Amino acid sequence: MSLWERIKNKFQKNPIEKLTIRDLEGEKIRLKSKLDRVKKEIKSLDKKKKELFKEGIGADTLTKKMLAQEIKSIEMEMKLKYKTFITYQKQFTFVNNLLIVKKYEKELKNIGMWNKIINIPPEMLEKKLSDIILDSKEFDSVVEGLNKVFEMRVDEIDEESDTAEKKLFEAWKQVESGNIDADEIVESLELENEDEDEDIFKEIRK
Repeated sequence: MSLWERIKNKFQKNPIEKLTIRDLEGEKIRLKSKLDRVKKEIKSLDKKKKELFKEGIGADTLTKKMLAQEIKSIEMEMKLKYKTFITYQKQFTFVNNLLIVKKYEKELKNIGMWNKIINIPPEMLEKKLSDIILDSKEFDSVVEGLNKVFEMRVDEIDEESDTAEKKLFEAWKQVESGNIDADEIVESLELENEDEDEDIFKEIRK
């Protein structure tokens, strides 16, 4: 059983109180390492996608179709890795927030907020602590962030999709006609439009 699973199981059985700062710090380091690795993999795939796109500039239709399939495959792999990145990011945020809460345990007990925290159902607290970022620098900021936990709700996010091959052929056409530079269009090329965390995805690829 991984450290994350042990922490989660312990959290589900007896929220927060039996978790140690040492365990949480160790899990935070482990998750940070995973995030860095996936981020690196996404960047590598993005570089490969750009190279394949450039190979298609001026190529015949058959070559473009083959390249389009390769690019779509890479794009799909990037999206899957991005979903993995988001999963790790939520786990990292959750663990980091728990760590902050544990470090301020005494102060939170003094103001009566600790009882509120331990009385929230574990599943709900986990979900909400995964969706906010607590500021550990000032205790007042932590309290303000935790107050939001009791007010938050989780929204459903819809996904949109489009025809990848059509987008690629249109992009090649624009480059070949001289309307746009290859590097410029590759930077903005998205085969699947996902509004969720779009800025994060673009930041990873830089």
